Amino acid sequence: MLNSLKIPVAELMTRELLIVEPGDTLEKVRDIFQSNNVHHIPVVDEHGKLAGIISKSDFNRVNHILTLFDGEKYREYNDMLYRSMTAAEIMTKQVATVNPDDALSLVADMFKENLFHAVPVVDRGILVGIVTTHDVISYCCSETNFLT
Repeated sequence: MLNSLKIPVAELMTRELLIVEPGDTLEKVRDIFQSNNVHHIPVVDEHGKLAGIISKSDFNRVNHILTLFDGEKYREYNDMLYRSMTAAEIMTKQVATVNPDDALSLVADMFKENLFHAVPVVDRGILVGIVTTHDVISYCCSETNFLT
């Protein structure tokens, strides 16, 4: 198991990502969370450089505030807010990151010491993947790695 923690993050990170740009609307963020089984959406600029991240709990906090007044009377107003607010307004800007060749043990330590559950993987500032607590647990509990 200890040898398993020495593998590079690149071996287990998710590469196919759903992303948004800072100027994308909260409506787009909502649609991604509603239509996909993801808990984090990286925010990247037009060059693929990581600008921030939106967790599902970040979104849910804003969503709760926007939907306090529910009903037909407020629906149009709420929809207008979703179309006018941007990802940049709700994203976490100071994001811990790792490099593709960093050891899995670094990510495990980050998860143990912090309250987040995903770390973007960047190569010279460009987003190349994400590693989540689910990825780490799945990797460590796989039959072949568990006995290593």
